[in-house]
Amino acid sequence: MIHIHRLGGCAPTPLAHYLKAIGILRLVAEQADASARGWWDGDTFRLSTTLDAEELNSFFLTGYEPTPMLSPWNKGSGFYSVKDAGLHPVEQSTAPRLSKLRDGIKAARDLLDDLIDADQSVRLIKAESKAKGLGRTAREALRSSADYKQRLAAAERRFKRCKAELIPAIRRSWRGPHRDWIDAAMVLSDDDSAMFPSLLGTGGNDGRLDFTNNFLQRLGDIFDLTSTRGTHREGTEQWIRGALWGEPVTGSQTGCAVGQYLPGTAGGANNDNGPDGNSLLNPLDFLLMLEGSILFTAHATRRLGSKKGIRAAAPFAVDAQAAGYASASGSDESARGEQWMPLWCQPFRLPELQRVLAEGRSQIGAHASNAPLDLARAIARLGTARGISSFQRYGYIERNGQSNLAVPLGRFSVPEHAESRIECLDDLDGWLVRIRREARSKNASGQLKQAERQLGDALLAVTQHPTEAMRWQRVLLALVGIEAVQINGSGFKAGPIPRLRPAWVAAADDGRPEIRLAVALALQQGGFEGADAPWWNSVRRHWLPLDQRNPQRFAQAGSGGQTHLLAGPERVMRGRIGIDDALALVERRLIEAARHGQRRLPLRAAYRAAALSPDLAAICSDAIDLDRTMALARALMALNPVQWQREPVGLSRPASDSISDDIPDDAWLVLRLALLPEPLRVSGGTTKIEIRTDPAIFRRLANGDAATALQLALRRLHSVGIRAAVRSTSIPAATARRWAAALAFPISPSTATRYLCRLDPTIDSTKED
Repeated sequence: MIHIHRLGGCAPTPLAHYLKAIGILRLVAEQADASARGWWDGDTFRLSTTLDAEELNSFFLTGYEPTPMLSPWNKGSGFYSVKDAGLHPVEQSTAPRLSKLRDGIKAARDLLDDLIDADQSVRLIKAESKAKGLGRTAREALRSSADYKQRLAAAERRFKRCKAELIPAIRRSWRGPHRDWIDAAMVLSDDDSAMFPSLLGTGGNDGRLDFTNNFLQRLGDIFDLTSTRGTHREGTEQWIRGALWGEPVTGSQTGCAVGQYLPGTAGGANNDNGPDGNSLLNPLDFLLMLEGSILFTAHATRRLGSKKGIRAAAPFAVDAQAAGYASASGSDESARGEQWMPLWCQPFRLPELQRVLAEGRSQIGAHASNAPLDLARAIARLGTARGISSFQRYGYIERNGQSNLAVPLGRFSVPEHAESRIECLDDLDGWLVRIRREARSKNASGQLKQAERQLGDALLAVTQHPTEAMRWQRVLLALVGIEAVQINGSGFKAGPIPRLRPAWVAAADDGRPEIRLAVALALQQGGFEGADAPWWNSVRRHWLPLDQRNPQRFAQAGSGGQTHLLAGPERVMRGRIGIDDALALVERRLIEAARHGQRRLPLRAAYRAAALSPDLAAICSDAIDLDRTMALARALMALNPVQWQREPVGLSRPASDSISDDIPDDAWLVLRLALLPEPLRVSGGTTKIEIRTDPAIFRRLANGDAATALQLALRRLHSVGIRAAVRSTSIPAATARRWAAALAFPISPSTATRYLCRLDPTIDSTKED
């Protein structure tokens, strides 16, 4: 009969309880029921087995055989003390359930004679200078003597040689269950140097805490090691019920080291575990936690084919990134990195789980994920092993002084279907690496660090909600936030935002006018010609100091540490107030047109990216957030115009964009026609009406004098035979400035002709689009 158990003592957080669930499945499958299966149901672990609840309790009480976990390479492992409190009782025990442990201890001792002897030699020589009866002068004289220094140096060299030979010797000679622990605790590179996955500290210890010695001590707390059968102690049954079923335990031990796995019960001055702040521990939790860690076997990986790139790699382990959680700070990015623990909702047998963890890597294209964002993108694109429903993110972070704790940093879900929008993030791959490097350099400004962290937050959020347009807009705003810091001289070596594919527009389209206007402003081009036309036509140069020969790089001067940005007079947008940037853009374009001998406003709409009448009316009536619009536009200036011309994105439409509904005031239409980038086409396109622009129109309007601006514009239209019914206007200065800012957003030729038809119906404005 199959029993499905709800293990209330197991949860995805903290890490100890996650590993405990894995350990229970492993032990039951290996020692009691090979058909056992386990899975996650929300925040609870489910176990399917032929054992009922009482039989499961009985298994851990009488049948459980501990895995031989031993770390003879660590000083605190117990092998270097005569009668260690953890190792010695197990070694002297005759209980059958500890036979594998005793075999492992013997296998270790067979390799330790030389190392222990070398360690004792060093201790004895150092003890000579600390002997009682020696005065201070005699001690100093002994330590400074050539004979003492030579003997000590020789003994230390011998100890280091023996220690360096120990781990390779263990890997060569150990065979049996005790080998599983070393495979999880460390990995050897090609030159036999040891590297340590963060899950098990530095080779099975964290600071002065040796996990294996603590494991042996907890065995002594649960079982009577002096008994020939290894019978359990009083209170063990309650600990088992607490560990498996989550029942309250009144006999938890205090003052026991728990390491990085149980931050909430680690103790300390600010902890709530009583007035002394002692740790609280169910000893079986610690045992089962380490039993679960055995499955996370590490291996060596090589990056870019270089020996310098070899590192210890555990399943779903990546570099640390202080982003995506509320308490993020730069100090969180320790060398220990992060690990994302898989949660699965389908019943897994132990071999299936081992296979998932053995293949515990994720891919971005052909590249392995090595950063949290990479892993989040792989999750969103179904780049992980099948069967996983979500990941619990953990960071190995210094908290509570210098204690390393496994801190839960959030949950990331694996989508049922791949979302193509995530591919947009591929455009940022190389640039993100450079920005990250700049933000972590010793000379990085606080603004750059903050902006990079905000970008990380936005990117991680969008991987979990790729269909939400506002999340993509947040990414765009964070991207342009980086550029806002770069133009002040920090991090500019990373370069500006790289070329973005048109799909960014579709992803960020929330149906509001701000995004449509931002696209229209960002993609518009000037009407300049010649060899340097791409440079002159781009509006991005008015925001960033770009290299004229390579607009994908910043214009720089100087060399080495004296390198700085070289901003020309064309950079007029400051990124502070939206209306000011819009006005500065138009003003600068009029100046440049005059220098090129042109009497027009060289801001021409891109293909299928012109501003719509209802959106322009919203600007004039102060019904949109112009600051946000301009900020989005600054980011979207990175859109690839060639790709847009080939594959334009169809943006959402306003409720109505016809000539008869929701259009700007007729007076503004007059101003708009007086400031066009090209002639009007009428009579079916056979006749051109070229309205020569007077820059004074815009300057009057920008200064709040709409009445004079309108009169100047009417004269321009009258000079080419356009008779508008509008005679005057009277609007506040603030409204006049908004009208002037609206001129920064280009309209299509067909829209201009429609405006002409509305102002002067006597003109034959028939035109084919």
